[in-house]
Amino acid sequence: MFHGVITALVTPFRDGGLDEERFREHIERQIEAGVDAIVPAGTTGEAATLSHAEHKRLIRIAVEQARGRVPVIAGTGSNNTAEAIELTQAAKDAGADAALLIAPYYNKPTQEGLYRHYRAVAGAVALPLLLYNVPSRTASDLLPGTVARLARVPNIVGLKDATADMARLVEMADAVGGDFVFLSGDDGTVLPFVACGGRGVISVVSNVAPRAMKALVDAARAGELAAARRWQGRLMPLVRALFVRANPMPVKAACAMLGWMEPEVRLPLVPLDDEAEALLRRTLAALDGELPDTLAPTR
Repeated sequence: MFHGVITALVTPFRDGGLDEERFREHIERQIEAGVDAIVPAGTTGEAATLSHAEHKRLIRIAVEQARGRVPVIAGTGSNNTAEAIELTQAAKDAGADAALLIAPYYNKPTQEGLYRHYRAVAGAVALPLLLYNVPSRTASDLLPGTVARLARVPNIVGLKDATADMARLVEMADAVGGDFVFLSGDDGTVLPFVACGGRGVISVVSNVAPRAMKALVDAARAGELAAARRWQGRLMPLVRALFVRANPMPVKAACAMLGWMEPEVRLPLVPLDDEAEALLRRTLAALDGELPDTLAPTR
């Protein structure tokens, strides 16, 4: 269930509300491209600006649309442990296969606080849980020792690691062992992450280029390193363009340029500035025909 290319889905909006039709279409596009799982209502899905009702609705739509064809790993993290429990229980009730929980942000908990947070969610909801460590966005850091402690909790099954620190990955993998899953949260270092023991990526880039990201991950996991290096290199211009401003502003703009949804984001995010938009449009146009995905802007 937790391997390969897992797309961190953007959330389409229209006139301030959820665009459920475009969301269903986007899920279908991902499944048709061969991704291995999807994540609704995560960071890339602007979860921080969703109401609880919208958050739960997105997860339910994802489960309905996937119809068991790919696993649904619901984003249910919060810096409020009670809220994380509520969202995780709602995900289980909706039929999600697992939940992804970002490390609590802003509060700056200690390692013991992080451990107790995740242990509380795992004890309250009998659902497979993936930890998510992204210190650049949360001001908290799940250190290897804490990950090793949490890996002993039966339904905590893996970690999405967005530190791009391969030495840390090797250290954690050696400390944890067994079936604990490590997934990259950084599109620019997928190849080295898999080479160091990771099983795949929870990807922003696969919103736009799912087939190309799938080719990269499949080659890396098969040990076809020359092919994987070529795919990583071919994807790097897109990786850079999709992170030219804070995620998910660029990837939402890219999806709009491709004609898939409106470019609407919620405050405090704003539409791309002219310079970033121009770079993104040039990148998409240059890659059209270079990747096994249609990337020519239509807007």
